[in-house]
Amino acid sequence: MEQITIKEIARLCGVGVSTVSRAINNHPDINEETRQKVLDTIQKYNYVPNNSARNLKRSESNTIAVLIKGISNPFFGEMIRILERETNEKKYSFVLQHVEEFEDEVDVALRIEKEKRLKGIVFLGGVTNRTDEKLRQLSVPFVLSTADAADMGGEYPSVSVDNEKESRRMVDYLCSCGHKKIALLTASRDDASVGMLRHRGYQKALEGHGISYNENLVKWTPEDLETFSMESGYRLTKELLESGEKFTCIYAISDRMAVGACKALFDTGMMVPADCSVAGFDGLDMASYYEPSITTIRQPRREMAEATIQLMFDLIEGKQVESRLIFDADLVIGSSTAPVSSIEHEALLHD
Repeated sequence: MEQITIKEIARLCGVGVSTVSRAINNHPDINEETRQKVLDTIQKYNYVPNNSARNLKRSESNTIAVLIKGISNPFFGEMIRILERETNEKKYSFVLQHVEEFEDEVDVALRIEKEKRLKGIVFLGGVTNRTDEKLRQLSVPFVLSTADAADMGGEYPSVSVDNEKESRRMVDYLCSCGHKKIALLTASRDDASVGMLRHRGYQKALEGHGISYNENLVKWTPEDLETFSMESGYRLTKELLESGEKFTCIYAISDRMAVGACKALFDTGMMVPADCSVAGFDGLDMASYYEPSITTIRQPRREMAEATIQLMFDLIEGKQVESRLIFDADLVIGSSTAPVSSIEHEALLHD
């Protein structure tokens, strides 16, 4: 879909192009009511002022932008290095754009697409809301990396593991250890991407083992916390413990949350896995080196990053591609989980 122009914004507002320009540039010689009307219209139609308008005749820059929400998450570190290396080897420029927790990734993409005259965009971490209409407004190729577009109701190029299947595999394993009261630490309730899929896998695994879904054992990340962080894992586990709900195992949908959960258990005098098993997801290095080592689902980050950037350049070059790439992950059993067998665990099984 073509971007709306400044002339169309002016027409919709019933003002001249120069008035729209003054509103955008915060000039003093415009009344506040008109300024607000222009700004509201700009927001409604996702208009992005082109900072390079005076240079429209120049050729587009060879720039790939990577948009990432949760830049502090070490899961993305290796992927970013590979994306940048491969981009530079193709003689393209690389731009890393951090997206705040409260921001919509696609709104940010629409803005920087014009500002930086991009050739392509990688959404690292996928997109957290169903924004098909906005995605169609992007006029350059893009790839959703680490999230499957099909699971988000779209037909867009994507690279991921099957988050629902792999999450179900983890909970199947925990159930095979005898756990029936498995708490879940997950993303926010409005997450429509990875968090939703891993939550769905948890539900289906319980159902497959004849275990009733208990909403009281599910803790959602609140808006004031970074998704998939150690702090969220710590705070959600504290809430779980204070609730009085009985559980023998905690499944956190990221390794960082799992580490936070372990800390919360230790702070209350509990042992892992003697008193409570803990499992994560992602396969971060910290999962192996933490004590106890975290049972996790290891995603093939290097292969996914290489496939992402190759898919990006294939799209730019107009090649026919297999746009939906699904990678297998590995279940890595650490020492943070154990079979339900101790007296302590048996006691927890009874309310």
